[in-house]
Amino acid sequence: MAAAKSLTHAEIERALAYIAVNANAVRNRMMFLLTTNAGMRVSEVADLKLSDVLDNDGTLRSEVLLAAHRVKHGHARTVFLNNLLCTELAAYIHSRKWIDIEQPLFTTHRGPRRPFSANTLTQYFYWMYRNAGIKGASSHSGRKFFLTSLAGKGVSVFVLAALAGHKSITTTQRYVSVNDDVKRRAVELV
Repeated sequence: MAAAKSLTHAEIERALAYIAVNANAVRNRMMFLLTTNAGMRVSEVADLKLSDVLDNDGTLRSEVLLAAHRVKHGHARTVFLNNLLCTELAAYIHSRKWIDIEQPLFTTHRGPRRPFSANTLTQYFYWMYRNAGIKGASSHSGRKFFLTSLAGKGVSVFVLAALAGHKSITTTQRYVSVNDDVKRRAVELV
């Protein structure tokens, strides 16, 4: 299986523009941003519940705790939400009517208690990228963009591994794409 493509900033904008003019734009934008700005796996996004992002008093969390049984390879992790994601998430939550705190955060057209499966969300991303004209992108491309972007800003591979939920930095290194812009900036540091 080929490695996921790392998105460019222009491709992120193209994807967001496509999402904005199609059905369920607010929901789909939020799901997309969780992959690109928090590095979440599609399976993790699909599994989120309202209680994962809100405290009992309705306060939005800036950290999402994912228990081991909900994460690939059974390694619990914390997903950190930046200010942009917190703002977007608050807007998304306020745009919907909620039944209870244990409701899935992202539901399909089948009803308010019908979450996406990881497979269905993977298919959504495949078709979204294809229809937006972004060649070679997959459901993992947002996650790869997240890690590559941070690496390009000098974030340590050890921090990247922790953010990604990887036990080995070797796994994390496979996510980081090095392009000519990164190389140009690197040589200017000398």
